[in-house]
Amino acid sequence: MWGKRAARQIGGMMQSVRHTGTKKASKSVGTKSEALMEMEKKFAARIYDPIPVVIAEGKGCIVKDADGARYLDFLGGYASVNTGHCHPKIVATVQNQVMKLHQVSRAFYNSEFPVFAEYITRYFNYDRVIPMNTGVEGGDTAIKMARKWGYLSKGIPENQAVVVFPIGNFWGRSTSAISTSNNPTSFEHYGPYMPGFGLVPYDNVCALEEVLQNKNVCAYMMEPIQGEGGVIVPSEGYLKEVRRLCSKYNVLFIADEVQTGLGRTGALLACDHECVRPDILILGKGLAGAVTPMSAVLANEEIMCYMTPGSHGSTYGGNPFACALARKTLEVILEECLIENARKMGEKLRAELKCKLPKVMVPAIRGKGLMNAIEIHPDFASSHDLCVRMKECGLLAKSATGQSIRLTPPLVITEAEMEEGIEIITKAVHSFAK
Repeated sequence: MWGKRAARQIGGMMQSVRHTGTKKASKSVGTKSEALMEMEKKFAARIYDPIPVVIAEGKGCIVKDADGARYLDFLGGYASVNTGHCHPKIVATVQNQVMKLHQVSRAFYNSEFPVFAEYITRYFNYDRVIPMNTGVEGGDTAIKMARKWGYLSKGIPENQAVVVFPIGNFWGRSTSAISTSNNPTSFEHYGPYMPGFGLVPYDNVCALEEVLQNKNVCAYMMEPIQGEGGVIVPSEGYLKEVRRLCSKYNVLFIADEVQTGLGRTGALLACDHECVRPDILILGKGLAGAVTPMSAVLANEEIMCYMTPGSHGSTYGGNPFACALARKTLEVILEECLIENARKMGEKLRAELKCKLPKVMVPAIRGKGLMNAIEIHPDFASSHDLCVRMKECGLLAKSATGQSIRLTPPLVITEAEMEEGIEIITKAVHSFAK
């Protein structure tokens, strides 16, 4: 009786809250989008400064807001929606798996994880995989692996291992991740910071070699292209030098391909552009079709052998729902030639923008595949204001560090959609001409 009465009371309270919230919103705002934005501002912590649009549905590269307005999605969920919104094969996999089994912790075996583990290790040619959930969890896992290898294989004294990162890195918001950041917005007032990390100038081979000579360095962890830093592409040959120096000084090369991997840059992995193989590979973002969070850390047996039962884990890591989606996503990337499409569409985007945008207004256009950025000169507009203008013209993008605007549409984008996007970007930029 008590349980039923409590349930009725709670249900009544929820109805009251919904009714009151809707009534207040309708008085102060007119559209559904405005009502939802006001609701978020009232009840959510203000850790984001979003572009004023409320996305309600999507298909491929096209999204619609809560009032039915159409937009081209040129952010793609921070480069996570690689296979596009509501891809039919991904949706079918969701429907199939959700009717069978959602979650089983790895206290037991489940029918999907072993199949996924074999598939992804063969797909990327590594011996073993550790499944996690978010990209930052993947980074934390890779660091733990590298430290343990450093102590048990390289012989670094206990608690003295150092993992080196390039300046400008971004791999998440955890206390470990912000401890490697040089961006005050990310780390201010969150100290004390995690020890055991070092910074080195990005794309500087001489500086890297000097740091790696420290015998306590166990790993160098880097994004092959810095994403949040503004889509910063290193000099040609830099990744090969990283690989050479890591091998020379017995340091693990950790490639954070959470954003750059899975075809985003016009190659399966960004490291593939220089035929470089990292010791530890981190994947994430769109690994499970951007339906549910999933990351994966891959390495060979000589590193993975130190990860023993109880030394690491995750409640949701390797759950059957995510594993089924990840396997289907990897199949779609190959079957639908999304890597080649990313290469071709990225070349078209950069080439046409360089022709159509005045260099005085847009001094830099950079990227690989469909991981790109333009940089607007501050004399003409802020990056945020340009993103708002693009939204008003029918395209969604978001600023990165400084004056950079990241352009990372889904890999399924068509030529017609790319041409439409180029015209909108051009129109938006020229609207700020003086």
